[in-house]
Amino acid sequence: MGQTGTNDRSLAAGLEAALAWWREAGVDLAFVDAPQDWLEAQTKPAAGKAPAVAALPPLPPKPPSISAQPAETAPIAADRSEWPETFENFAPWWLTEPTLAPRGAKRLPPVGPKSAPLMVLVPMPAEDDGDTLLSGRTGLLLDAMLTAMGLDPASIYRAAALPARIALPDWAGLGAAGLGAVLMRHVLLAAPQRLLVFGRNDISALLAHGPTQNAHDLRVFNHESGTVPAGFEYDLETLLAKPGWKAGVWQRWLDEAACAGTGR
Repeated sequence: MGQTGTNDRSLAAGLEAALAWWREAGVDLAFVDAPQDWLEAQTKPAAGKAPAVAALPPLPPKPPSISAQPAETAPIAADRSEWPETFENFAPWWLTEPTLAPRGAKRLPPVGPKSAPLMVLVPMPAEDDGDTLLSGRTGLLLDAMLTAMGLDPASIYRAAALPARIALPDWAGLGAAGLGAVLMRHVLLAAPQRLLVFGRNDISALLAHGPTQNAHDLRVFNHESGTVPAGFEYDLETLLAKPGWKAGVWQRWLDEAACAGTGR
């Protein structure tokens, strides 16, 4: 009996020493190698209790249907009986017709004589234009180009497709609303011998001329009662930013002049 008691005390002392060693090492829990499903242990309901079902939040109200179609541009100068019939009456109408520009926008009239040797057309006034169309940096570039072409800048008719500068115009929408027809009347009344368009993409979209990348290939401008020989180029602001592109404008001008001289 004595021996057995001694052995029990020795075993207990050994176990206590081992546990103390592990506690000193920072291990105070029992670990097993067999994997356990912790999620199942957390979600399994207690015996005799039905599992709790969380209430789902109500669905948000369905938003109203929104059409993917863009809003149509309001008709421009819809009453053609009020359109100007003479060149002299066009500029006053251009500055006062309410549908041509937003209220309060600064409008600039066209400049130059009727039946000019060349009509220069831009999409709209430049940001740095003062009280006269093409009086800023783009105007200085144009004057230099006209002089190089052998034309007197004072003899040129300068016009814009819009009387005022607006942000991000929808040219195709403006054309469908009637601005393209207004431009055709403008060219008819101005009666230039030749037309040079700066802003080929914008004006082509305004006139519904098919793919804009082919605008350089256009050779005429159609108005209400005929055609005018025309060239379609990049806008003047782009030519200011990319001077190297002016060489292409000059070459096309020479080519068109050669075609006009041979009657083609």
